[in-house]
Amino acid sequence: MDTYIAALDQGTTSSRAILFHETGEIAARAQYPFRQIYPQPGWVEHDPMEIWASERRALAEITSHIDPRQVAAIGITNQRETTILWDRRTGEPIHNAIVWQCRRTAPFCDELKARGLGEIIAEKTGLLIDAYFSASKIRWLLDNVPGARERAERGELCFGTVDSWLIWQLSGGAVHVTDYSNASRTMLFNIHTLRWDEELCEIFGIPRSILPRPVGNSEVYGLVARDLPELEGLAGIPICGSIGDQPAALFGQGCFHPGEAKNTYGTGCFTLMNVGREAVRSRAGLVTSVGWSIGGETSYALEGSVFNAGSTIQWLRDELKLIDSAPECDRLAESVPDSGGVVIVPAFTGLGAPYWDMYARGTILGLTRGSTRAHIARAVLDAIALQVTDLVRAMNADAPCPIPTLRVDGGASVSDILMQIQADLLGIPVDRPAQVETTAFGAAALAGLAAGVWKDTGELEKLRRSQHVFTPLRSGEDCGREYRRWQRAVERARAWAEDQN
Repeated sequence: MDTYIAALDQGTTSSRAILFHETGEIAARAQYPFRQIYPQPGWVEHDPMEIWASERRALAEITSHIDPRQVAAIGITNQRETTILWDRRTGEPIHNAIVWQCRRTAPFCDELKARGLGEIIAEKTGLLIDAYFSASKIRWLLDNVPGARERAERGELCFGTVDSWLIWQLSGGAVHVTDYSNASRTMLFNIHTLRWDEELCEIFGIPRSILPRPVGNSEVYGLVARDLPELEGLAGIPICGSIGDQPAALFGQGCFHPGEAKNTYGTGCFTLMNVGREAVRSRAGLVTSVGWSIGGETSYALEGSVFNAGSTIQWLRDELKLIDSAPECDRLAESVPDSGGVVIVPAFTGLGAPYWDMYARGTILGLTRGSTRAHIARAVLDAIALQVTDLVRAMNADAPCPIPTLRVDGGASVSDILMQIQADLLGIPVDRPAQVETTAFGAAALAGLAAGVWKDTGELEKLRRSQHVFTPLRSGEDCGREYRRWQRAVERARAWAEDQN
């Protein structure tokens, strides 16, 4: 009888489930969107019950055509940092989830920086102080939802990122855990001791009683509960893999050795590099997180985040109306040899790593009467690749071993021209896999290891195949000039913001 692993891939705009065969091939998939809630400019929320209902529906769909006994395990990967508080007894959320994109706590983060707390937080967590991470979001909920702080002090509430929320629901409220990769994005977790940090909890005013138990990424957390709507046939199946979406893609890409790295081209870009068994403190504007922990052995990752990548192509389509679809951006960009001197800095919501400038704003430079929409389309693709180049350069400065090849995934990685631009700017090969669902496969692989479907990462490495490897074609001197021009454009985008304050 064939064996399958189900992966829940809970993202920012939709909930997906993918059923993987033990060969690593996809047997079924389902996807359901859910609402994006914007109470105020810069605020982003989700309804946790919609997340659970959509993910439950997707899981039920992918397992409806097989014998449930063929499902060996369930793995979970998720949008990170998104923060949920719920009633420990009823399982009901006390408020909408505050999404990772939400900037409502930026003023409080500025206060922490002004108090000189950046160094102690970075030393313990590997993170920079930013509204991106969970701790300030938890504090906001405790301070702004009536009665929340008092209920938390009495031990009546649970906090969790989306991994915790889904495991709680799948187990019928029996299990309150979070995996190390998600815990390390809260700004409350000491990545060296792999424990919640008492001093950080005091800084943020967060009772430890609400925090989930931190666990490894590949072990049995609990079993699917009986009598769950739509999932009765899956009762008793082990939930035994959990990992945040970006380290999941790193694992799913087979980056098991120090120096191996991947970039995911989605709404934003996320570049992660495996740095091995010791956390590397970034001096170049990156953050350090737990990649994964298996059998007591922990691998750490350097990470850089770009806030606007695929969203810049969407901006061309939806706001500027210069294209009708993402593929048209490629066709326009391929119609010109270069951007004609046009440089776009897509800082629509500030700049992420390595700049961490939440006040920078988007900029277009170098326009002439000869500039066309084709030049703008090319400049957009250049901007995506240049932001990733920023991240890879920072990683090479921080880590003891340079990145030899960049493995890529995500929606925009299907663009041949973008991948070629990326290879040229980095001066290294860019490797696109045949299996593009690397995030979901990372979660499935961790669950499969715990369930004995695969015996070790060596078996998983053999499952990865390249679909295309892009090698550099342009001269290093030419690409160096383009990168210096990009750096000047970024300086101007940041200077504009300073002039407005």
